[in-house]
Amino acid sequence: MAKGPMTRPDGKPIQVVIADDETMLADLLRFAVTSEGWQPHTASDGQRALKLIREVSPDVVVLDVMMPQVDGVEVVRRVRTGGNEVPILLLTAKDEVSDRIAGLSAGADDYVTKPFSVEEVVIRLRGLVRRHLRALEADEALLVVGDLQLNDETHEVMRAGVRIELTATEFALLRYLMENPRTVLSKAQILDRVWGYDFGGRSSVVELYISYLRKKIDSVGEPMIHTLRGVGYTIRAADA
Repeated sequence: MAKGPMTRPDGKPIQVVIADDETMLADLLRFAVTSEGWQPHTASDGQRALKLIREVSPDVVVLDVMMPQVDGVEVVRRVRTGGNEVPILLLTAKDEVSDRIAGLSAGADDYVTKPFSVEEVVIRLRGLVRRHLRALEADEALLVVGDLQLNDETHEVMRAGVRIELTATEFALLRYLMENPRTVLSKAQILDRVWGYDFGGRSSVVELYISYLRKKIDSVGEPMIHTLRGVGYTIRAADA
């Protein structure tokens, strides 16, 4: 079963800054993240990487340690000094243990040694992005769509002043819908986000849990959860 791309909470593509002065390697990484449905921005030196990070506000950064003008470790140091907590993956030479130690000490989140498999880099990036997105979600505890409110800290859901009891899975599904109001989300996207990309079940589980949510959410007022046949599901305020 095909899976939808990992996206930002607003449905926009994940933004990736790739900084490496080896053109062929940078092109390979750019192709790999594009295949994930993400949007790459490339730099061939550390100075340009810093500029891109400021301009793009990426969700993840890939840095080669050995770059002209400003090396990767110094880029990490400057990014962290500026208060930016974007996840950073370093690309290091196999034998340069000191580079890996320096990079992690400066604030890098992970590293991959050269030569590496592109698949490994993508897997590492997925993990970093997921943790980054969860951290962003934790900063926005209260979600509101029309008269429906979801508090991610207390796990309370209220509609028009009526408290609605949800299971953990129902809550996760509703949260994802409310993070993306008026956006049509495919079954594949919902499976990836709510059940995890490695979930081995069938897409029919999405239909089942959507029906559970409708019985609880829409019983309080006008319907909010809608189906676009053949495309997916969306939530919007009843008067929208």
